[in-house]
Amino acid sequence: MQTPTHTVPDKIETAFKLIRNELDQVKHVISKQLTVCCGKIEVNRLLEHLDVCSGKMLRPGLVLLSYRAVKNASYEKQPKPDTTAAVSDTDVLIRVAAIVEMIHNAALLHDDVIDEGQKRRGAPTINKLWGNEYSVLLGDFLLSRVFEMCVDLQPSVTASIAAAVTRTCEGELRQTIQRRNWQLSESEYIDIITEKSAALFSSACRLGALLADADEDQLRSLGSFGVNLGIAFQISDDLLDIIGDEAKTGKTLGRDIDKNELTLALIHLLKASDDSHRMHCISRIAGGDKKMLIEMLNRYGSLEYAVSRTQQFIARAIQSLTGLRASDSKDALIKTAEFVAQKAAIS
Repeated sequence: MQTPTHTVPDKIETAFKLIRNELDQVKHVISKQLTVCCGKIEVNRLLEHLDVCSGKMLRPGLVLLSYRAVKNASYEKQPKPDTTAAVSDTDVLIRVAAIVEMIHNAALLHDDVIDEGQKRRGAPTINKLWGNEYSVLLGDFLLSRVFEMCVDLQPSVTASIAAAVTRTCEGELRQTIQRRNWQLSESEYIDIITEKSAALFSSACRLGALLADADEDQLRSLGSFGVNLGIAFQISDDLLDIIGDEAKTGKTLGRDIDKNELTLALIHLLKASDDSHRMHCISRIAGGDKKMLIEMLNRYGSLEYAVSRTQQFIARAIQSLTGLRASDSKDALIKTAEFVAQKAAIS
């Protein structure tokens, strides 16, 4: 598959143009949370190396766009916050968006330990620079900040955040338990990545909707959009782990194969191969023979199958938005889904 002349980040930048100012505010809130009180210089120096705000900010973007999709207002048409209130609705929205991104980054810090990742976002990982202990503790530090930020939020919002974190951990545990399970089915894999990744996507969308006082239909629509988008995103990410270019992705690849974790393309390969070739495929996966494995994935159409399933989940995500009234924010959510679809197509 050939990469188009335009870059993938351009598409997400277009989708997030509507909320650029708010995303800057989210980054500012996160930066403040990564500064501890005076007298703890050694901790602050360590925190300076956390590159939390350098990613695509996809999940906080979903919080902000979902909020606007319910309010049916573009950034320019947004009502001014109530300056008489102790904490405005906008302040809470920005804080919740920051919380979602901090949860995601805490998970990345822990993932880099589990997967022995050496590079992320084009730079050495914390565990590469200083070891696993620092990476785990910094991930825990981010989560501790999240707990503090949740203290005075409304119960429904806090419950949604807590449920997303719990499901994410359950998904990671299930994925680890299922290593070397050559019988893993596609439906089991989808269940795992729904918890591991898509739950946070869905929570991001629902949180934005909750803060906008959405009705049940709107909550259902945006929650469904998020979960389908998250599934598509993870399938695409798993595909990149096999055939991606580290120079372009900016992170360590091939860890799923090294850890003998079955992802969708590998599951399809094992199902499509006959008994005489199945053990040969398993030996290539277990042995980490990436070049030969990619040849087999191409031969059996497994890479194309993974891309097609990504597109199906993207279509479901967009279909979920049908009941929402037309708005710039709804269009931006659709563009965000198209970004994920494009990411899969150029894998």
